[in-house]
Amino acid sequence: MSVTRDIVRTYRHPRQVLRRRVAGGPREDRALAVLFAACLLIFVSRWPVAAREAFVDPGVPLEARLGGSLMAVLFVLPLLSYALAGLAHMVARLFGGGASWFEARMALFWAMLASTPLWLLYGLVEGFVGPGPALGIVEFLTFAALVVFWGAGLWEVETKRT
Repeated sequence: MSVTRDIVRTYRHPRQVLRRRVAGGPREDRALAVLFAACLLIFVSRWPVAAREAFVDPGVPLEARLGGSLMAVLFVLPLLSYALAGLAHMVARLFGGGASWFEARMALFWAMLASTPLWLLYGLVEGFVGPGPALGIVEFLTFAALVVFWGAGLWEVETKRT
């Protein structure tokens, strides 16, 4: 299946989609591609916010804001994602988890990519509407989707061998 169809299917069946994505064995190239696609889309979601902030406060130009966002999302976030996935896997191992390191990483990376439609919506709402109840609702939905997808995926891969 295509990535976009898998993203849509993840909203209904997150465990099945991840199970199929890791079924081919450890492919670090795929994991890295999924992670960077997620980070790229999260970076794109920050553009309306940067444009709004540059309009409100012209002291920092748009290019500088986008450069800072680029550094944070495309260089720092992948490193933090690898660390977080490793930490979660070590905690799961303490409780009897049986996944490989690749599967544990893929659970987080796929959750990040699957939640990017909500990240894009969040960026639009924050950039065009600004602070308020709408932003709070979209922020909650984005975070909840990421946590649910990651939790379901991690549960799927960590409990498959018990």
